[in-house]
Amino acid sequence: MYESLRKELRSKKYRMTAQREIVLKIFAESGEKHLGAEDVYRRLIEKRYRISKATVYRTVELLSKLGFLRRLEFGEGVYRYELATPESETLHQHVICKTCGELIEIDEKTVKDLVKSVETKTGYLINDYDIKFYGLCPRCQSRRSANTEKRI
Repeated sequence: MYESLRKELRSKKYRMTAQREIVLKIFAESGEKHLGAEDVYRRLIEKRYRISKATVYRTVELLSKLGFLRRLEFGEGVYRYELATPESETLHQHVICKTCGELIEIDEKTVKDLVKSVETKTGYLINDYDIKFYGLCPRCQSRRSANTEKRI
């Protein structure tokens, strides 16, 4: 991954800086988490890296523009990103908690079954989609129940 980034940067007349490498490393370490630039900045500060917030934001945007990060929007007013891997190129959909912002991906079979059902019911041939479900995650449901019980 780092070597292909180096080559891509060189071809576009950019250098592979330490800052670009550590930002990419944060995404590589994040697993399936969808991080915003602010999340990346906080993680770098926690790891005691000395890097400015502006540098993190510029780096995330550059890596997105070059195709190493995939930009996602979940209606929160901020962009989140994930590593652009062959797996992330397939469309994947999300369930988002409206209280805490937790985000999980819906498994591919469930999405394909839903698309097939829509095609059957409408007669359309679906070739693109963007599905987001919003609700309360189990943890926020528990908190809400606990708070309601306390008031009674």
